[in-house]
Amino acid sequence: MHTQRIYPNVYAFLLTFCMFRPKIDLRFKRTAFFIPFLNTFNNYQTRQFIILLPENTIECKNVKHRIMKANCLKLILLLLVGLCPASMIYGAQGGVFLYTPYTKISVPPGQTITYSVEVHNNTSAVQNAAINIVGLPKGWTYSLKADSWSITQLSVLPKDQKSFTLKVDVPLKVNKGVYRFSVVAAGLAQMPLTVIISEQGTYQTAFSTDQPNMEGNSKASFTFNANLKNQTDAQQLYSLTSEYQRGWSVIFRVNAKETTSAQVEPNGTQSVTIEINPPANVKAGKYKIPVHAATSTTSASLDLEVVITGTYDVELTTPEGLLSTDITAGSTKKMNLLVKNTGTSDLSGISLKANAPADWEVTFEPAKVNVLAAGSSTTVVATMKASRKAIPGDYITKMTASAPEATSTAEFRVTVKTSILWGWLGILIIAAVLGGVYYLFRKYGRR
Repeated sequence: MHTQRIYPNVYAFLLTFCMFRPKIDLRFKRTAFFIPFLNTFNNYQTRQFIILLPENTIECKNVKHRIMKANCLKLILLLLVGLCPASMIYGAQGGVFLYTPYTKISVPPGQTITYSVEVHNNTSAVQNAAINIVGLPKGWTYSLKADSWSITQLSVLPKDQKSFTLKVDVPLKVNKGVYRFSVVAAGLAQMPLTVIISEQGTYQTAFSTDQPNMEGNSKASFTFNANLKNQTDAQQLYSLTSEYQRGWSVIFRVNAKETTSAQVEPNGTQSVTIEINPPANVKAGKYKIPVHAATSTTSASLDLEVVITGTYDVELTTPEGLLSTDITAGSTKKMNLLVKNTGTSDLSGISLKANAPADWEVTFEPAKVNVLAAGSSTTVVATMKASRKAIPGDYITKMTASAPEATSTAEFRVTVKTSILWGWLGILIIAAVLGGVYYLFRKYGRR
């Protein structure tokens, strides 16, 4: 913004005034005119200059004499204007002005406003500008710097400019509204500035989050992103605590590190991550988890909400509860399995898989349970086929029932036995041998 300046050609103005004002009231013995000038705050004022004319000059008897006297008056006016110093016409400050591009801005409480201010000297002489701030609101502070130096005065060469930085600190505790103050180059120029405080100021701590509630199952982990704002003028070390029921866990993280405290600079903000884990046997419902950030002088709280939609759990077993069986190598055996939904919510898409020894085969009927209501169970038939090359002994086969929300695995001990066919074959071979020996003794025994 430019400060107010006057650019009239005073001489031309007065000359025009004299040339185009033929009617002069000669009844008065003196005539006055006014010359405007600027004071140090650029407010227009006037001074009156009295031109005294001899009495015999006023007393005229004919028109010719009147015209001559009018011309004489004009000449006197021109001479007086020529004798007036330039400073009386423009004011000493007429060629100096202050400039900054942002003269009306809006900020929240606690902000620091930085202005870049230029001092322009359009005169033909060096100007020493004593800089100060007038009308700054109570509690606000400022600083003036140029090239990292704190300044109170600038010297500007003719037809040149200098710049400096004005920093204005808005306090935290300030009322919402419009505030005005001025930058003044004493005796030279003045520049008004306006600051709009966009919200009511406070002197406290704020603990907030964009999403204070989350929903999920009992095995979910709930992560909240919060902001801890120190709206005071001192550095604060906050203790982070929470209130929760037995079995729950609340973990605070600052800068990705687990912590129980957070340090925040004056008028600064620190991001805090809050991780909440419910107990395994939690019931469906809404749970409030208050968290606190506190120091000896200030504190703030944040109420978080976790909604447990239900528990998800599945169990794979047998109707009798036995997880062992036997099988003959190369043979097939069917087993009845029991899939139970032990959670409080329905399960869908439960698939069954097996991890069996090499060359063994395991299939399920059905291979997938579409929907299993909470608290209910269903029977699945597993068909197991042992390898023909399996030697007698114990083998482990893992069977798994898995849904997107829960998984259950059962280990079955399978004992491989020798086929009965081979036993009977051995008996037949032994009987054949004994019969052959008996026959030989009968035939050749008497000889």
